[in-house]
Parts: sequence; C-alpha cells; structure tokens
Amino acid sequence: MKYGYARVSTLHQDLEAQLQALEKENCDKIYSDKFTGTKTDRPHFNELLQDLKVGDTLVVTKLDRFARTTADGINTIKKLFERGIKVHVLNMGLVEDTPTGRLILSVMLAFAEFERDMIVERTQEGKAIAKQKPDFREGRPKKYGKKQIEHALQLLQDHSYKQVEETTGISKSTLIRAKKLLGGTEK
Repeated sequence: MKYGYARVSTLHQDLEAQLQALEKENCDKIYSDKFTGTKTDRPHFNELLQDLKVGDTLVVTKLDRFARTTADGINTIKKLFERGIKVHVLNMGLVEDTPTGRLILSVMLAFAEFERDMIVERTQEGKAIAKQKPDFREGRPKKYGKKQIEHALQLLQDHSYKQVEETTGISKSTLIRAKKLLGGTEK
C-alpha cells in the first residue's frame, strides 16, 4: 500500500499543494498534520508509522515534511528500512537502502536542517534589529487608532456597548480595556 504524509508548520499554512501532489502520486491513504517539524509528537505521523507494514511505501513531498533534524530523519528512515518499508520523497525520488542511498539521504537531511537553522537565525537577527528602533512594539499592530477608540468611547456615553460595536466595529472587550486604561469605570 502507498501511504502519503503532508505537514505544515502552522495552522495558518495550507496543506492543499502537498495533498494534491500525494493524490497525483496515487497514495491509497494520506495523513496530515499542522505541527511544527521541531515537535516529535505529531499525532497523525505517529499513527501513520503504526499503520505501515512490510512492502508499504511512505510518500512525502519533501524530506523536511517529516524530519527537520538530520539525526531524526536518518533514525526514522532507518527504522522504516528495518521494517521493510520503502520511502519515496517526491522532490528526490525513491530513497534506497543502499550505501549511496543512505549517503544522499544524509546530505539532503543535513541541508534541510541547515536551511531551517538559517531561517531561525535570520528571524532572530531581524527581531534584534527591530527592537533597536525607538517605536518598536512586540506583537501585532493595533487594529484601531487612538482617534477611533476615543470616538467609540464618546459614543458609549449615550449608547450601549452593542450599539457602539455595530456602529464602529470595535468589540465590547476592546472598549472595556480602553476604558480601564483611561481610568474610567465600566457601565
């Protein structure tokens, strides 16, 4: 049997391209996770590993979909080879249990780990540079400006939270927080 596995790192990323590639490869069953590759507890991947039997093939679009570190990838594939399971990485081809196949696998996994480490390093450098700016603020930007909040708070003097929320789009919880910041009391 041919089993496919797709994974993205965050809930906001889309699995669709990987799923389509696995379907095109005629996988009998496809598992997917939305977990960072650095986590070892990926429920559907663990379930897939349990379901694989001698003669089955595991298909992934790229090596880094099931392993982000060289050691983890080599250990996982080594265990699969020991169980008589084939591994097909779509952007590499069939990984063979031969000295050459294991060498190519090790090199490719090392590059995947290196690439991930470089992304983390660049992200940290970017954050360090951003924190040096005087107007730096951690987290996402505010949705509403000071004038919008002030206007909504003025409307609250004569209207209910629900009416102000319908008019301005600013939620009751945001208005309550803004009121507390200004030292006002909740109505």
